[in-house]
Amino acid sequence: MPDPIKGITLDDGTVRYRFVIDVGKDPQTGKRKQLTVTKDTKKEAEAEYTRIRHQRSQGTYVAPSKMAVEALVDAWLVEATKDVEAATKRSYEDAMRYVRTRLGKKPVQELTEDEVDALITWMLTKARRIGGKPGTGLSVRTCELTLGRLRAVLELGIRRQVLTRNVAQYVKIPRAARKEARKKKKERKPWHEDEVRTFLTHCANTPLHAVMLLSLVGLRPAEVVGLRWMDIDLEHGTVGVEITRTLVAGKVIEKDTKSVAGDRWLPLPLVVLQALKAFHTRQLRERLKAGDGYEASGRVVVDDPGKDWRTDKLRREAYKLMASASVRKTRLYDARHACLSWMANNGVPDTVVSAWAGHSDLSFTKRTYVHPDLQSLKAGSEKLMELLG
Repeated sequence: MPDPIKGITLDDGTVRYRFVIDVGKDPQTGKRKQLTVTKDTKKEAEAEYTRIRHQRSQGTYVAPSKMAVEALVDAWLVEATKDVEAATKRSYEDAMRYVRTRLGKKPVQELTEDEVDALITWMLTKARRIGGKPGTGLSVRTCELTLGRLRAVLELGIRRQVLTRNVAQYVKIPRAARKEARKKKKERKPWHEDEVRTFLTHCANTPLHAVMLLSLVGLRPAEVVGLRWMDIDLEHGTVGVEITRTLVAGKVIEKDTKSVAGDRWLPLPLVVLQALKAFHTRQLRERLKAGDGYEASGRVVVDDPGKDWRTDKLRREAYKLMASASVRKTRLYDARHACLSWMANNGVPDTVVSAWAGHSDLSFTKRTYVHPDLQSLKAGSEKLMELLG
């Protein structure tokens, strides 16, 4: 077998040693790829030739590549979004947007752990462009999502033999940032019982009483705006939660509920049923008055001309009512938390609370949605009195 290592003489008379070796297929084009290696001494060339052949036989060899981080991100997105919902796909793309901005042009084989760590620092301090003051930091959750997706991107690079190791594997969100995020989350408290009553008393005199009640009996905002009159049995007092209408990049996406458990039928409290009946009657009058100009979508939550609401409009209208009712401004999701917490803290079995929320994981409901408040803790104090005398 001829010696694969050849001596070559450069223009200045220097002798170097070179070989050409097959290193598999290009991960981007699929074409056969050969590598030319040049060393100062024949001994170095022989050692490198032996190393490459051994790693090729073991399936561990990674050929030098000029592939940029953004190219590997593109490849991962194609693979990761084949069978996911539009909202999930958009979340993946959004998570990778920060990686593209900071590291996109970087050759992926030159990416270092320090650069990934610097990406997270930048995100936590000044990466924000929308949804707040530009130039400020993003949430810890956003950083965690981006870091998790980047790890998956680099794992793909390892599988496709572009990388030897995942430099994002051991990068972590700083403890101080996590601590601050926990503090902010703790500060965001759902309404207590008195606040709910104050808000609903105020809403009872408005056209949106029924709509706000739906938001306060445990339905998600996307479920409220997706609700159709055909989903409500006004005679027997039940509501079927089957459709959601969510916003993805400003576009409304209509789809089934989040999970099998999310698709559920609920018995309506009498006050909600009565409000819905009144709301339905009012809506029928508006439809008759508008005539052909009415958009008969069949939705429960619509404008006077019958036009469907989006979740952002539902939030804006709710915030207006909170302001006029002089109650603490809270997210509609936190209003949902208030409902589920009240049920759990007042003797409703955990399985019922979880089913009402549309969750398949009971522990998730208790961990995320159930918040013991001062009123419920007082009940615990009264129980302790029985023991302590």
